[in-house]
Amino acid sequence: MAQIHATAVAIDGDGILLTGESGSGKSDLALRLINRDAMLVADDRSDLAATDGQLRVSAPSALEGMLEIRGVGIVVLPFERTATVRMVCVMTPRAQIKRLPEVRRTTLEGLDIPTVEIDPFEVSAPDKVCMALRLVNGTIGSVA
Repeated sequence: MAQIHATAVAIDGDGILLTGESGSGKSDLALRLINRDAMLVADDRSDLAATDGQLRVSAPSALEGMLEIRGVGIVVLPFERTATVRMVCVMTPRAQIKRLPEVRRTTLEGLDIPTVEIDPFEVSAPDKVCMALRLVNGTIGSVA
């Protein structure tokens, strides 16, 4: 098991890791996804474990259900104990994101996970995360 600096949410049971530097918008994007029916898995620190060819994410027990909201404080929310990671979203400033990116993957615990770059402060960021997850899950297609 490994612990990484990341926030994790689950959408219909599919885990999404939000990664980036401190202050890059991970918790902010998680909050907006939660307000669109995602479930909190972990905020700030995420435990990862590879099991049967899948990457599972959970929160350290001392942080379960806690989300830090800058300017508000730490709130306690309903949460998922664990989720299978389907995608990594790297918090990236808009100017650094390619319009038509190549397929990217991140290796975590020996497993390759589909990865996208997201500017978490764009109004459309939660929609982009949901659309990227649909692409990863194959419920929609892509010409790229």
